[in-house]
Amino acid sequence: MKRFRDYSWLTFFMKLMRAGQGRPVALAVLLGLSLLNLYSESPGVIPRPALLDKLDDMVPDTFGTARQLLFDHYQRRFPRVPASQPVTIVAIDDRTLAAIGQWPWPRNRLANLVDAIAAQKPLAIGLDIYMPEADQTSPDKVADNLPDSAAALAAGLRALPRHETTLANSLRAAPSILGAAAVDQAAFDTSTDLRSAPILVHGVDPLNRVKRYNYVLASLPELQAAAHGQAMLNVALEQGTVRRIPLILGLGDKLVPCMPIEILRVVTGSAAVDVYANTTGMESVGVADVEVPTQPDGDIWLHFASMRSTQQRYVSARDVLQGQVDPGRFHNKLVLVGLTGTGNTDMRTTALGELVPGIEIQAQIIETIFDGRFLRRPVWLKWAETIFVLAFGILIIWYLPHSDSRLAAFVRAVPKASAVLGLLLNLLLLASCLLLFKYFGLLVDAASIFIILSAVMGCFFSTALLDLGVQTRREAKRRRASAPRSADQLPR
Repeated sequence: MKRFRDYSWLTFFMKLMRAGQGRPVALAVLLGLSLLNLYSESPGVIPRPALLDKLDDMVPDTFGTARQLLFDHYQRRFPRVPASQPVTIVAIDDRTLAAIGQWPWPRNRLANLVDAIAAQKPLAIGLDIYMPEADQTSPDKVADNLPDSAAALAAGLRALPRHETTLANSLRAAPSILGAAAVDQAAFDTSTDLRSAPILVHGVDPLNRVKRYNYVLASLPELQAAAHGQAMLNVALEQGTVRRIPLILGLGDKLVPCMPIEILRVVTGSAAVDVYANTTGMESVGVADVEVPTQPDGDIWLHFASMRSTQQRYVSARDVLQGQVDPGRFHNKLVLVGLTGTGNTDMRTTALGELVPGIEIQAQIIETIFDGRFLRRPVWLKWAETIFVLAFGILIIWYLPHSDSRLAAFVRAVPKASAVLGLLLNLLLLASCLLLFKYFGLLVDAASIFIILSAVMGCFFSTALLDLGVQTRREAKRRRASAPRSADQLPR
């Protein structure tokens, strides 16, 4: 009985695949995969049904993974070549920690570093450092831990400036921006708000489109009040790799800027950051006369430069404190201060496959904005890819099954012609996408196009195999029927 059911299902499947010369099945595959691919980049393209969220938990994201790997290949083939060097990174590296002392430093020592940089007249100083807790080495904190017998010593310590006050004075005197990190979960050192510059929305409020968080790991309110700006340092991770960077994030019910945008605001003396958005999400972020195109969720695709071409932007904090750095490295530059010492930094993998400090990614964003070399994947491009796939797929479905077509005749006449033709078409597609990336910064998803059209071609290939199997069985049956019978099989 089971064999009969299996045979019935097999017969039904064979009839389904051969119906209409395979066209109905191929058309269903084309439409289904095109729709899944279109939904795979939601939000920002079309509304995403809740059913697909459940489907994502059960089915691997074939389109998303292939797309990411292809875009990485584009960058590795054509990495960004820096045209300018607006950023200098002051690295609190292993040399610095060995000479100055382990991290975290007392805040007055960090103030000395800020003062040494500010003396060289940089345009801005961004700190990739969080300071949510009071400095326990501050004189007042040390005094609190002294016994009653040391009352005179404690009084003398309390008369000294607090380390937070010293650092706040340095931050106030310099064009400083403090970094912060948006987080999902509350902790003892997180808060729900951040002092940030106002953001002016032009169009539809994109708060529900951008990545939103409820908590932030930020510096003490005293330090925030002294700095000239506050900015998020979050990056977007996809399977452990940084490809996209948010320029705007949501914190509770308000929008907040990320470090590169806030640095530009402070440098230009702008009172606010401009955000341009429509019903699909964000379109761009603007500061003064600079406008950066974004994805609907406020991210940008970052075009990475190789670390080999950016090493010259690093100077050791030890050399800065000892006055051994050429003032030209800081004058009219955007300076970023961050940890790169072993065990003290957040290392990230870029689309180039390189492991870099988090501060390097912030520098590359700023450099990309200065160079105007933006990678773009606008909503219209996704629709254009979908229309191309549907048009080309329908052409294949209509034309390929015709046995009297020139293409069919060519395939029959030339061995392996279909494989060669498919290879040439895919190479042409990849070459076109590489040129669009190189000269226009467009991220065209050739991987999804290849997957969908290959599946359509596979339907006809499967149908051809089924037809071949049927013909083979018929030929064998005819041969058995025409074979001469033995003497035992002859009628008596």
